[in-house]
Amino acid sequence: MFLVRTRKRSAPRSIAFAALSLATLSLLVGCSDDQALDDDVSDQAGGTSALAGKPDGDSSRPWPAPTDVPERVAAAGQLQVIVDGAEVPVPANIGVDPATGAMSALHTHTEDGQIHIEADVTGEVFTLGQLFTQWGVQLSRGQIGGVRAKTGETVTVTTNGKPYSGDPTELRLQPNQQIVVQLK
Repeated sequence: MFLVRTRKRSAPRSIAFAALSLATLSLLVGCSDDQALDDDVSDQAGGTSALAGKPDGDSSRPWPAPTDVPERVAAAGQLQVIVDGAEVPVPANIGVDPATGAMSALHTHTEDGQIHIEADVTGEVFTLGQLFTQWGVQLSRGQIGGVRAKTGETVTVTTNGKPYSGDPTELRLQPNQQIVVQLK
């Protein structure tokens, strides 16, 4: 399964990281152990359990952390790779330089198939082939990595449950896509 998170870069990473660190520190300093306050915040925002994975466009501030995380992750989308009937994990840190921590615009942070896109330019196009190239895994209609299709087999791709018949490397990544790449 596959999640594409898009965000336009607006500041150098070091500045953005520093700002995020300060914001996080401010939030941590302001945390409360007062259960009544926590309950009031949840009630004001209308809670999150009824959202069933859909973004909430109706509640007022402040917005609490969701309680239905698995449903929200599934709704966001993810990449799933299947070879010989077994799921192949999509590793963390694809597109991340292990020596410096620098990230390409297309990268992963975790091993759950979530792909992040942080483009420098609005409208920049990213493809499944770019991700597989950064991963170092060959992808074609007849091959995933070192596993080649046998007679009668092929690499199939579905996006949001619909078959994709083009070259799998040219599949454009979009927000909220559910992508399954399978050799069968």
